Amino acid sequence: MREHHVKSIIEDVCMHSSLGDLVAEPERTSGGLLHKMYEVETTTGKYAIKLLNPQIMQRPQALINYIQSEKIARFLSAEIPAVNAIDVNGEILQKVDSQYYLMFNWVEGTTLTPTEITNSHCEKIGGILAAIHEAKVSELDVHLEKNVELPEINWDEYLRKGEEQEAEWVPVLQENRDQLYEWNSRAAAAENVISLREVISHRDLDPKNVLWHKDSPALIDWESAGLINPIHDLLDTAIYWSENDDGDLEKGRFLSFLEGYEKVGGVIKADWRRTADYRMYGTLAWLEYNMKRSLWMECTDREEQELRTKEVTAALSTLKKYAQIIPELLIWLDNDR
Repeated sequence: MREHHVKSIIEDVCMHSSLGDLVAEPERTSGGLLHKMYEVETTTGKYAIKLLNPQIMQRPQALINYIQSEKIARFLSAEIPAVNAIDVNGEILQKVDSQYYLMFNWVEGTTLTPTEITNSHCEKIGGILAAIHEAKVSELDVHLEKNVELPEINWDEYLRKGEEQEAEWVPVLQENRDQLYEWNSRAAAAENVISLREVISHRDLDPKNVLWHKDSPALIDWESAGLINPIHDLLDTAIYWSENDDGDLEKGRFLSFLEGYEKVGGVIKADWRRTADYRMYGTLAWLEYNMKRSLWMECTDREEQELRTKEVTAALSTLKKYAQIIPELLIWLDNDR
């Protein structure tokens, strides 16, 4: 998206939402891999404006999902430091012309790099995750669909299409084809155990979605919020916060996260083997998402296509490393707590 076009859209957004006039050029800031976030300063204040990906907003459930996820963030903000979108005339999700967007009051803070994360940070986020899982959400006005049965992904079809388009990731996909089917099968086999209990959660509470200011966290980007098995969510999030620069897990940080979770009342009772297997599916689905867009399926933007092509290789690397560390991870969970 060209900068002069972005400024025009932001100006229309400010007018539509009565934010005042721009007093500085909009600055692109980290907004994740799916959307574009801008720091916007106007005559009425400072805001973060997220321009939502048009391709994603064409999905049938997209509008409902964004509205419900922001309702979850707003509800939980009474209990935890959740950052939720500003509503205008009672509407959370805004639209000007064909562009959907969300607005937030600007929150000071920075995300932590793997080298900056300490045991204390992990314990604190573990406690917040427990508070989310234990929240009494019976009064929350949302209708959330239960997670559907995990499909088996047709990796051979993506391999065929990749070969047709001479995608750069074809060799590494060929090399790992059998493992991808095995990992998919293991995740599906664990589904019956994992689906027995579900709670509402953020579902993407990794370090990029927490801003820190003077050792106080603020939880952002709630678009993935919904139902999830609490033990799956705990394992997933503890791993995110325990990874170092090389993608290896730091045992002290991992156990500190679980300790923080239990201190706030989180109950840890799990079939860790099945939970660890089930966790693979999230990355498998992310791999498929990126392959589709790398192959120009559900993608019309060159910049996004190039980004997704790189993400295919990164997702495969993540899967391989995770499969390798599962045995050690299970020892930590079963013997070292």
